[in-house]
Amino acid sequence: MTAIRVLPSKALRAASLLRTIQFTHPPSCPCHSNPNHHHQHPNGPSSAASLATRFANHANGASRRHYATPHPQQPEKEYAFEMAASSIRFGPGATREIGMDVTNLGAKRVCVVTDPTVNELVAMRTVREALDAEGVEYRVFKDVVIEPKDYSVKAAIEWARPYDPDLFVAVGGGSVIDTAKLMNLYTCYPEADFMDFVNAPLGRGKPVERKLRPLIAVPTTAGTGSETTGTAIFDLTGQGAKTGVAHRNLKPTLGICDPLNTATMPAAVRASSGLDVLCHALESWTAIPYSERVPRPRNPILRPAYQGANPISDIFSLHALRQTVKYLPRSVRDPEDLEAQSEMLLAATLAGVGFGNAGVHLCHGMSYPISSQNPSKHRHAGYAVTTPLIPHGVSVAVTAPSVFRFTAASNPDRHLVAAEAFGVDTSQVKRESAGEVLAEAIARFLAEDLPGQPRGLKDLGFGEEHVGRLVEGTLPQARVLSLAPGLGMEVGGKTDGLDKEREILRALFEDAMVHH
Repeated sequence: MTAIRVLPSKALRAASLLRTIQFTHPPSCPCHSNPNHHHQHPNGPSSAASLATRFANHANGASRRHYATPHPQQPEKEYAFEMAASSIRFGPGATREIGMDVTNLGAKRVCVVTDPTVNELVAMRTVREALDAEGVEYRVFKDVVIEPKDYSVKAAIEWARPYDPDLFVAVGGGSVIDTAKLMNLYTCYPEADFMDFVNAPLGRGKPVERKLRPLIAVPTTAGTGSETTGTAIFDLTGQGAKTGVAHRNLKPTLGICDPLNTATMPAAVRASSGLDVLCHALESWTAIPYSERVPRPRNPILRPAYQGANPISDIFSLHALRQTVKYLPRSVRDPEDLEAQSEMLLAATLAGVGFGNAGVHLCHGMSYPISSQNPSKHRHAGYAVTTPLIPHGVSVAVTAPSVFRFTAASNPDRHLVAAEAFGVDTSQVKRESAGEVLAEAIARFLAEDLPGQPRGLKDLGFGEEHVGRLVEGTLPQARVLSLAPGLGMEVGGKTDGLDKEREILRALFEDAMVHH
């Protein structure tokens, strides 16, 4: 019998060509063939078997993606991003202009917010002199608690409401600036319950619809970037976790970044503050892209301050990362190194613009229960405090090697760029090794360039018996966990895979017990 040759149809030829292309050029992203997309890489870093192998199917979306079955009610992804930041004035001696700024804004009654330590420093003396020179009426609230608690914030609000200022001035670190933001918010909403604006799911997460009063922020530490952002963080003591309020309307009207004001920071404070900058930059650089965030807001006022990585925030975040690696060790070693001190203050502000719009993720989400639970009553050396304290920057950075070992599979190229900022030659590094390479670079930076930093959670008094509470204290941080690549948290903390999220977080905390 003679064989009959059937010519392939156009459809068959097209399908064959497509299979050939896919075989020879396999896409990194199953949807977009985009190697820079932030989906989890299916193979994961080979050196992170304890994390990537354990959760590979979850991380690459296998538990959530079903391409053959339509889901008609899937939330729409975001399609736009917004950039918002305070006006910034940067320069040595700029604090002397604050009296004129207050007058220019037409303020008649000013609330100056600070803490007991800064109240005695040159920054507050300069502010007082500048306000006195302009004949401005003002009162000083000097009882801000470092690492604010819900009760300390409420006390500050109750102090401010009867005075009813028409402008706030915050002079201090992130704790002072964040407290001033909340004093401003709840003075403008005298009828509000305290939990109304607190981030969901711990609070009600209502949007801030009113225009708040002007706030001028004068940072005295080079770390939080709070002078640029609409975020205010505090301990919710009854929950054993940190939370806060996040909305663009909270951001200061003006940030006066004066390097003369950071010259008085003790070395330990410079180190911890700088580590906050480091993680702000790393986390916003590696956050999920804004176009992957769900749900798309039905009204622009509902678009969150933390939107995911975007082309503008990337510029600020990466530059801040490079400057921090370069100048932080110098600033800690030598308080007279004015170039390093000035560059770190600038890096903190630039990182604030970056993360204030892109957001942070796992390091910060995991840090909140670390600093608030503090089971061994750790009191960090170099801080003038009489109560237990794990500084914010320390609690953030202690998990960084483990976090970025895990997240690298989502976008190896970005993690390799971050490793290059630490001086790593990545020209011969395989993409699947990106996580281990970046983790090693961070651990080496903490151990060698910033002596005295904890080498893991065990150095802060945590053990395996504390992991469960740490996980439960992290899960409510939906605002930041929703931006974590590879974690898969849905906005609002609602996900079918909550047990899987617990499993991932447990593995991360266990891995962070000792840096390796």
